[in-house]
Order: sequence, then C-alpha cells, then structure tokens
Amino acid sequence: MTEIDDRAVTLAPLARDDFECVADVARRIWVEHYITIISQDQIDYMLSGRFTPENLERYIGATDKWFYVLRLAGVVVGYCSFAKTVTPGEMKLEQLYLSPSLHGRGLGKRMMRWVEQETLARDCQTLMLQVNKQNTKSIDVYRRGGFQVREELVVDIGSGFVMDDYIMEKQLQPHVS
Repeated sequence: MTEIDDRAVTLAPLARDDFECVADVARRIWVEHYITIISQDQIDYMLSGRFTPENLERYIGATDKWFYVLRLAGVVVGYCSFAKTVTPGEMKLEQLYLSPSLHGRGLGKRMMRWVEQETLARDCQTLMLQVNKQNTKSIDVYRRGGFQVREELVVDIGSGFVMDDYIMEKQLQPHVS
C-alpha cells in the first residue's frame, strides 16, 4: 500500500454542499460493509432516514452534535458524527465510516483519535457507541482501541427491522503533553 500524505487528508465540519456527496459515499460504504450482516432492505431503510437533507441539516450550527467529513486529496472518503447524550460527561460516537478500500491505512484510527480529543474538549470523559453484534470486524477494532461492551440492546426500528447491538464504551483520559 502506498503511504498517505498527511497534507492530502482533511477532516472538516459538514457543510450543506456536502450533503449529496456524503449520502452517496455512505450508500457505497454501507452496501459493501453491511450486506453480509443485514439485508439490503434494512440497509436501504436505515440509509433513507439518516442521509436526507433535513436530517443532515440538524448538524449545521448545532451545539450538541457534530458531523465531520474526511477527504483524501479533496475526495470524500469517510465521515464521522458524534453527539452528547443525556448522561452528563458522556458522548456517543454515532458514526465512523471509511471507504473499505482505505481500511488499514490509519485513517479510521485518525478519525477515532480526533473524536476522542473532541469528546474531551467538550468536557466528556466517556465515549460510547452502538455496534451490530454481527459486525465482528468493527467490534475487534473498537476493542483494540480500548472499548468494552457495556450492555446488549435490541431495538425495533420499524418496518419489521431490529437493531441487535452492543453498547460499547471507553473511558477517556486527557493527554498530558
């Protein structure tokens, strides 16, 4: 694999001009990643609500949730979002996705470290996330990154679909330089 030039990588807040591109990248990533875990119908159902302009608009100017777009040489290759929960001191990693062709090159880890830094900067020490129990690749990545399973959760999301997930969490420590 060729090394990634740090100068070619940017992580910037979601802008309205990004909506369509992010939705397209999300669809490609989700179909490739989740097709062995959940049905195409469930993928379509879940994507249809998440990446509408109305839903993405909620991140613009929000003070309790954030969405960032990862670009490599100006091309959108991933994204992450996170939001404060109702529990004081806790942040939820809502999404962290990277084009599968770029896995193993440090970009996902870079996004995760950045989310952890942003979590601490917003006075939260717990970072939690929700992951499908069958998503073993991601679960392994999260475990290597210091996350532990906190609980199991099954949620009816409508139209006959359920999310059968683990809630994982990591206690963050401020980095001392």
